[in-house]
Amino acid sequence: MMGPWYYGAAGTTPVKAQILHTLGPIDASRPPLTLVDLPDPMPGPRELLVRVTACGVCHTELDEIEGRTPPPSLPVVLGHQVVGVVAACGPRPSAIRPGTRVGVAWIYAACGRCGYCLGGRENLCPEFCATGRDVNGGYAEYMIVREDFAFPLPDALGDADAAPLLCAGAIGYRSLRLARLPDRGRLGLTGFGASAHLVLKLVRQRDPDAEVYVFARSEPEREFARSLGAAWAGDTTDRAPVPLDAIIDTTPAWRPVVEALRNLAPGGRLVINAIRKEDGDRAAMAAIDYASDLWMEREITSVANVTRRDVSEFLDAAARLGVRPEVDQYPLADANRALLDLKARAACGAKVLRIG
Repeated sequence: MMGPWYYGAAGTTPVKAQILHTLGPIDASRPPLTLVDLPDPMPGPRELLVRVTACGVCHTELDEIEGRTPPPSLPVVLGHQVVGVVAACGPRPSAIRPGTRVGVAWIYAACGRCGYCLGGRENLCPEFCATGRDVNGGYAEYMIVREDFAFPLPDALGDADAAPLLCAGAIGYRSLRLARLPDRGRLGLTGFGASAHLVLKLVRQRDPDAEVYVFARSEPEREFARSLGAAWAGDTTDRAPVPLDAIIDTTPAWRPVVEALRNLAPGGRLVINAIRKEDGDRAAMAAIDYASDLWMEREITSVANVTRRDVSEFLDAAARLGVRPEVDQYPLADANRALLDLKARAACGAKVLRIG
C-alpha cells in the first residue's frame, strides 16, 4: 500500500505506475522497477490531480535506487521531471484549473515559514520535500501535486522538451547563477550530461560572446559538446587552453573537483552540482595544493535542490531563447531500459518517458 501523501481516498480506476520496491545496484539482470496497476489517486485540499504525459529520467533516480539518496520509505514511484495536464482539483478554490498543462519539479514542498523559506532559499528548508523520493512522482499515468508547487508551462515548450527543463535545466540554471559568470566570460563544464548540455545552450543563447569549455571522459560526449558550440572540449584531466572564470561540476566523483580547481583563473568559482560524491576516489582531494589550486581567492560552493524561482525563471528563459534539450524517448513500460541506458551513458542528452 502506498503512502497517504499520494492516494488519500483512492478511486476505483486502475492506473499504470512503475514502482521501486527495493534498493540496490542497477544492472540488466536486476531491473529495479515493476510496472503495476494502482488505484487512481484523489487530490486533497489545494491539490491537483495531474494526468502525466511525459517524465524525464534523471541521474538522481540512479542515486535513489542505489541508495546514495534513498527514499525514506518503500515502495515509491520515482520521477521528478513531470509534465501533464490537470485532470481535477481538490477541495477549496484553485488558481490552476482543469485542462491546464503543468510541470512538477524536484521541489514538491517546503514549509514556507522558516528563515530559509522567508529569505527566498526554500531549497535549504529543513522540511524540503522531494518529488519522486519523499513522495510519489511521475513514473505513472497520474500523480498528485500541491497547486502552489505546480508550474503552468509556456505553450512554446512541447511535453518531451519541457520535462528535462524541470530538473536538469532548473538545477543547471541555479548552478549558473551561483557561478557568477561575467559578461563575455569563460565557463567550464565538467561532465556533459542532461544538465550541462542545457547550460551550454543557455549560455550560448544569452551571451554569444561567452565561451564554454567542456571536460568529459568520452569522445562522443566531447564531440556532442563541440556540435552545440563549445569553444573547446577535452578529457576530465586535461588543461583548458585558457584559465576559466567559473566551472560547474556535474560528476559523481572527487577527481574532477581537483582537476577543475587547476583550470580556474584567480578569483574563479567552482560550483559542484551533484547530490552525492562517491567514496571510491575520496583520496583524490588530498592532492589539492593550497598555493596553486586554492590561493588567489578561488572559491568552491555546492548546489542543493532548487527553488520555485529557479524553475519558473528557467522555463521562461528556455521558451524565450529557444533552449531545447536533445531527447531520447521511451514508453513508460521501458523505464528500466531508460535507467540502464542512463547509467551506461548510452546516448548524449536527456531521456524522457512518454506516458498516456
